Formats: sequence, C-alpha cells, structure tokens
Amino acid sequence: MKDNVFLEKDPVPTDELIQEVLGDSFQQLQELRNFVAENVGVTKEEWKYYGQKYGYNLKTFLKRRNLFFIIIHEGCFSIGLIFGGKAETAIMESDVSEKSKKELSEARKYGEGKGLTFEVIDAEHMDDIKKLILLKVVN
Repeated sequence: MKDNVFLEKDPVPTDELIQEVLGDSFQQLQELRNFVAENVGVTKEEWKYYGQKYGYNLKTFLKRRNLFFIIIHEGCFSIGLIFGGKAETAIMESDVSEKSKKELSEARKYGEGKGLTFEVIDAEHMDDIKKLILLKVVN
C-alpha cells in the first residue's frame, strides 16, 4: 500500500487538496460519500492526526460509532473497515465477493474485531465496499 500523503499536521486536508492529490480517484471518494449520505443517514467526517509516521485519517462516524476510515495516497485512497463477530457472520452469508470473504476470514482478530482494507484507484472494489458498509450499519 502506498504512503499517506498527509503526514504533516499543517495544513489539515481540504477537499481541494484531496482532489488535487487523488486526481481521477476523487470521483470514487465522492461516490462513497454520496452513497453513505443516501443509504446510511447523517454521518460525521472527522480528520484525525496520528503523528508524522501515520499522518491524517478521515474517520466517518454514525453517531459515535466508527464506520470506516480513509487514508489519502497519491492517485488513490484506502478505506478500512472493522467488523465485530455479528457483522462478520452476516458478511459470510451475504453476496459480498468471495475474495473479500476470504480476506476477512484470514484477517487477524483484534479486540474490536477483524479488519478489511481496500485500495481504491477506480470502481473495482466499490460494490463490495458499499455492501460492507451497509452490513456493518445493521450489525
């Protein structure tokens, strides 16, 4: 995976800076934001700074629940989602791709659950990402 481009504390990333860095991939970020607004409801985006080694992550919350986080890279972004046991079971029984199911089943388990990360350059992973967000919300 590529490095986070927003490693410095200043400036805080803006949509203008993000669009400049992402280029064509900005379209997928906007598509994701629109999907969440239309299908999940009112969410809150918050930039969190984790120091020079990790930089800024864009966290999206539903009320106080962390839905996913996004890291901006040159020409693409990565999205990470964490799933508890109930959501993991629902994913395995869903129509999410077999590749994503396999990655989730093999993922290391942490206290809050298992994680999946996707690198988004184009629309390739968008269907799975959308399905996973909805499964996380209802589980």
